[in-house]
Amino acid sequence: MPKTPKRKLKTYQTSLGFYDQAIAAPSMKAALEAWGASSNLFHQGVAKETDDPAIVAATMEKPGVVLRRPVGSDGAFTEHSELPTDLADDEAKPKKSRAKSKVKSKPQKHPAKAAKQPPRKIDDQQARKAAAAFEKEEKRREAERRKEEAARAKERARRDKAVANAQAALDDARRQHDARAEAIEAERAALDERAEAEQNRWDKQRMKLAEAVRRARE
Repeated sequence: MPKTPKRKLKTYQTSLGFYDQAIAAPSMKAALEAWGASSNLFHQGVAKETDDPAIVAATMEKPGVVLRRPVGSDGAFTEHSELPTDLADDEAKPKKSRAKSKVKSKPQKHPAKAAKQPPRKIDDQQARKAAAAFEKEEKRREAERRKEEAARAKERARRDKAVANAQAALDDARRQHDARAEAIEAERAALDERAEAEQNRWDKQRMKLAEAVRRARE
């Protein structure tokens, strides 16, 4: 049977938190799932398909893997990106030191940016390889999801069993209590009946003996 053709990958880009993010995926839905987005970022206008040669080349080398760079920068997308420079500086330096450095330090010249490399052309062989790699990455993520779901299901089953056992023990203890309480109530009723009979017997005997006493005194 002929093999099912690999899905053509496209490169999608968005900005989330401190990072710009990019990924090579076969659809917007797949990109949103990889980003872990809870809403449609494309409809909101904060995600798009990009044909930037450098971004496309980077994502096609690691299809299905979310690549990042500091938000607002124009650097290269990598799997492990540093925090934005301004944020890193703010976290590393105390406020007073930063204030002094602003007054005393002289503006430094930024080194000239390296000339951009000519864009790499993605040929059919690379595209097929990238699509296969994406499917492999997708299967890995799916396997991890199934593993996590199985672990959660196992934990739920353990918890449900524990609850069922505790509830069964409570129900059994309640039945034993009800049976004992019913037996005690039956014994109490029998004692009340015996006490009443004894009282009636004593009343009759007392009256008879009291009458005998009265007659003896006459």
